[in-house]
Amino acid sequence: MQRLDVVIVGGGPIGIACGLEAQKKGLSYLILEKGPIVNSLFNYPVNMQFFSSSERLEIDDIPFISNEAKPKRNEALEYYRRIVSSNQLNIQLFEKVVEVKHKYDGFTIKTNKAAYTSSNAVIATGFYDLPNYLNVPGEALPKVAHYYNDPHFYAHQKLAVIGASNSAIDAALECYRKGAEVTLVIRGPEVGQRVKYWVRPDIINRIEEGSIKAYYNTTVEEIQGEALVLQTPEGPVTIKNDFVLALTGYRPNFSFLEKIGIKLSKDEKRLPCYNEKTMETNVKGLYLAGVICGGMETHKWFIENSRVHASMIISDIQSKKA
Repeated sequence: MQRLDVVIVGGGPIGIACGLEAQKKGLSYLILEKGPIVNSLFNYPVNMQFFSSSERLEIDDIPFISNEAKPKRNEALEYYRRIVSSNQLNIQLFEKVVEVKHKYDGFTIKTNKAAYTSSNAVIATGFYDLPNYLNVPGEALPKVAHYYNDPHFYAHQKLAVIGASNSAIDAALECYRKGAEVTLVIRGPEVGQRVKYWVRPDIINRIEEGSIKAYYNTTVEEIQGEALVLQTPEGPVTIKNDFVLALTGYRPNFSFLEKIGIKLSKDEKRLPCYNEKTMETNVKGLYLAGVICGGMETHKWFIENSRVHASMIISDIQSKKA
């Protein structure tokens, strides 16, 4: 079995950037992705538009041309897919990593299909796989989803959208415009301040005019077959309901990180331990790249400010090899 210089776990934009950098530096590498190319982006809503402009999403100085300043999901998929194809990156798709074992001289990476050995490993898995659950009765009902895809599905249905972030607000507006009767359930006193600046006035106006009903300072008590029980500042309220989109955010797979040996902070942020100059963790030869570096602060790292991780990591690996 060939021993690689580096195995990159995660085939998203930052994992691809790491692969490109390794290829340029002449290192042997492999990218492992459990789904299609840029799996997380593939699972974004079909009409999703990025907050960042296209040039901020570029990797390795490869131009990203989009129809508008802020590209849409399908344009991003095309961009990253072409990078993988045109550079003939060494990437294995639909191959899930199930174990990363650290030994004194490197790593053994086991997947659902094979096993690999490597001197170094990079974890660039993002945080989109594990939803923050409500943990209320009825959350397992078929009517409840933690991911949103297409607004057509909810046309002429009573839809409750739980959350106040970009994903929740985008879903509420899109579904309302496709004919859904939308109710927003927001835990705090207002629509999230981080909602895209061109979208926030839109949702506030729809709420104020009564097109979308919003419950502030409200939590879900129970999800029933044809109803939703809310705890509001005025007391319990039961509303009729057909579907629930619980878009309350996502989190990294902390148990996976801990199993490898990465130390996490003991507070609620669960920040992983790594060297900010090299991105190497407390485990020698194991690096973190991308949004996973932020722990529960999933708003801290994006493609645009973490794409530099690739050159930092590969430069450090190369310096050790020299």
